[in-house]
Amino acid sequence: MVRGRDEVYVAAMPLRATKGPPQLLMSAAYSLNLWDFQHFMVIIKPSSLSQVLVFDFQPKDPEDIYVALAALYGRAVPGTVLVRQLKKLPRNKCWLVGYSKAEADAMEIAREFNKEWETNLRIGLHDCRDYTNSLVRQLTGEKDVLKRLRNVGS
Repeated sequence: MVRGRDEVYVAAMPLRATKGPPQLLMSAAYSLNLWDFQHFMVIIKPSSLSQVLVFDFQPKDPEDIYVALAALYGRAVPGTVLVRQLKKLPRNKCWLVGYSKAEADAMEIAREFNKEWETNLRIGLHDCRDYTNSLVRQLTGEKDVLKRLRNVGS
């Protein structure tokens, strides 16, 4: 831990899908560690708090089959930026990627970033990967963190 600086993590989880076979398929892809079938998010662990905050970009209704089909065909769908609290870091698929710049308040930087983030989501063009890469860059200065994580065989 770097004294006085907030820790920045990237985490992955299964893509959400409608219940039934689509949901089972997404869970299987996640279990097999298929990189392109994972949802990515940024987690900030403030140096001053025991809880962590998750910053996330996803479709407004990720389980709606029509939203999923539109997204798969490259059409823009309504997205939303979510901020949630966790009591602790996830045990799996969660990587420390760096520390906030100087002694900046990473949570405030992320909140300001979210105010400016365009919420029309397009898979492969403007999605959770772009959000994660952009927010990590804003927080730590690292460009394309997901490429680095993928290259280290995570």
